[in-house]
Amino acid sequence: MAEITMSARALEVAAQCKGFLDVDEGRRLFELARDHSHLGPIVEIGSYCGKSAVYLGNGARAAGGTLVCVDHHRGNEENQRGELYHDPEVYDADAERLDSLPFLRETLRKADLEDTVLVFVARSARAADLWKVPAGMVFIDGGHTQAAADIDYESWAPKVAPGGILAIHDLFPNPAEGGQAPINIYRRALASGDFDELPTTKTLGVLRRR
Repeated sequence: MAEITMSARALEVAAQCKGFLDVDEGRRLFELARDHSHLGPIVEIGSYCGKSAVYLGNGARAAGGTLVCVDHHRGNEENQRGELYHDPEVYDADAERLDSLPFLRETLRKADLEDTVLVFVARSARAADLWKVPAGMVFIDGGHTQAAADIDYESWAPKVAPGGILAIHDLFPNPAEGGQAPINIYRRALASGDFDELPTTKTLGVLRRR
């Protein structure tokens, strides 16, 4: 049987979407979502404008699964005005706050994923309080303060089904190259004894729940 891969159209939508995900990392997310949707829904913590959702959503759809995008859509600390990754186009002047939700919706429409993806507009911990089923995969790419990363990990790592995947973006072993919160929770997961380490893809760490 031929391996299911992403279409050229889906790759084009992902490439045109605002965001900070490398294409090789995106292709790995697609494969992980495709291969683990049979265990339960795929959950993304931190969607921004939808670049990673295109990869995850296509993977979930290929396996007949569902992607749930969890984000409050007010941006993380690095997206705020005056910060390095602020994008004025994502700023809602009337609300005087960031609002990435319209961009996510547009991305999902362009990628033909509106019937595959559920958009959960909420903070990570609030969404986790309502989550009652095992997740085939959880992808953490939310706030990069230590407090925010800890909340994402503590809220969602226990939701991963046995044999499922916990993936964490922006791992930088060298502190000079990037913030340490994501790699800190990655190391916490390993130290917990609940997860086994799989090969990384650039800054994308991948763990399998025992």
